[in-house]
Amino acid sequence: MKHTFFRLCLLSISCVLVSACSTSEEPDGIQADQIESKEHLTALDSSSTNQHEMVVYKSATCGCCKEWVSYIERAGFSVSAIDTDELDAVKTKHGLTDPSLKSCHTAIVDGYVIEGHVPVNDIERLLAERPAIVGLTAPGMPMMSPGMASETPKDYDVLAFDKTGQTHIYSSY
Repeated sequence: MKHTFFRLCLLSISCVLVSACSTSEEPDGIQADQIESKEHLTALDSSSTNQHEMVVYKSATCGCCKEWVSYIERAGFSVSAIDTDELDAVKTKHGLTDPSLKSCHTAIVDGYVIEGHVPVNDIERLLAERPAIVGLTAPGMPMMSPGMASETPKDYDVLAFDKTGQTHIYSSY
């Protein structure tokens, strides 16, 4: 009886560990020419009928980036997380050049840039409305944002930005 209980405990722990490793990550040092193009990502994303595919470029050592990826996965997105030391190259390649709009990670979904700790409801709204913008950003690292201290966003703005660098408030929390 004790052995059966022990085996069930080990099986449960193994399942948890395997599911925690489900995000695919690439090795550090990605080169700028290895970064997925917007066109390729759009084609990749449009092949999914039930869920949106998202590629997240992040630092291997950033805990809040990992938390945000988990939050996005729980919301139903399929995420490929790529660890890189070349985040500025990723941001520039995808049209995010204004330093005041940057954050700690950059995601690409359906051809849009999602910079930093943007809440899932804003991403879902973006994908439903499909405005003519480059993407959304939660500049810096807002303390009360998904991936930081709260899954319920509070006390910050999410900005939309276009290819000319113009911004407007997309959501206020």
